Amino acid sequence: MPMVDAEITVKSRRLRDALEPVIGSVYFAPECHDEYVALGFGASPGFAGKAALPDRPAYFTSRGSAMGQVAGHVVAAAFGVFNPKAVVPAVAHGWSLTDATTIAAARARGATDQLIRLLGEAPAGLDQVIALLERAIAPLRPAVRPLFAGLLSLKAPAEPIGRMWYLGDLLREYRGDSHNAAWLSAGLDAIEIGLLTELYIGVPLHSYIRTRAWSDDDVAGALDRLASRGWIVDGTFTADGQEGREAIEMATDRQMRAAIEALGEDFEELIGPLAAWSATVCQGGGYLGGGARDLAEAPIAVD
Repeated sequence: MPMVDAEITVKSRRLRDALEPVIGSVYFAPECHDEYVALGFGASPGFAGKAALPDRPAYFTSRGSAMGQVAGHVVAAAFGVFNPKAVVPAVAHGWSLTDATTIAAARARGATDQLIRLLGEAPAGLDQVIALLERAIAPLRPAVRPLFAGLLSLKAPAEPIGRMWYLGDLLREYRGDSHNAAWLSAGLDAIEIGLLTELYIGVPLHSYIRTRAWSDDDVAGALDRLASRGWIVDGTFTADGQEGREAIEMATDRQMRAAIEALGEDFEELIGPLAAWSATVCQGGGYLGGGARDLAEAPIAVD
């Protein structure tokens, strides 16, 4: 029997949370930053908690390189929530320093090297996790998912832990692409979903979203639109706003159904090791120990 939506939601979010620090550590890896500096990018501009933040052009260019050497407008479209006025020149600068193949390889090396440093070359359960991630990804399709589709064109690192990271990155970007589709389908724009997400995760308004390079005027306009829609009043959720933002997350969860059902009864066998590795990565400064709050409080941040 197919799983009911409630079970898909619970499992999808547990998978998201267990996966995120292990896979998202690529954005805070000193090994990645060193790789990018060697290509001519700037050094890390500072820290969010214990995690070293990425140089912004290096972030946009390296993550976007999965799609090939595309224009900054394409990267901005795929990422969804960043101000194109920041993304486009950053990517143009990136392509003046390197090419997509080179920086994609540097990104994979840096991610792999950090995970080896923090977890070792063969943490317990690695082979099983790789097999289960492969199973979860097998039924997923790339339609309307540009970052997931781009990653499918790349080769996984040779090291087993690098392969695990690559497979997890596919799953992470699949959910991210799905989330973009969900909020767009709900009639929101990039600034509006950012503000709603701040309330949803419990950080101050105009804290996390400032890392997406939107101006004060941009934010003020979005707040007015959300108030007119009846989703925010005096900087807080209305009942309709809370329900609407939760509906977007549930729509994202439902798009993970194929992956969750593919894991079947082995779901816990994937979550257990990933959750343990995530804790180790956070303790080692490889990811945000305080989650989005670390980014909201940082001088410059991207995720």
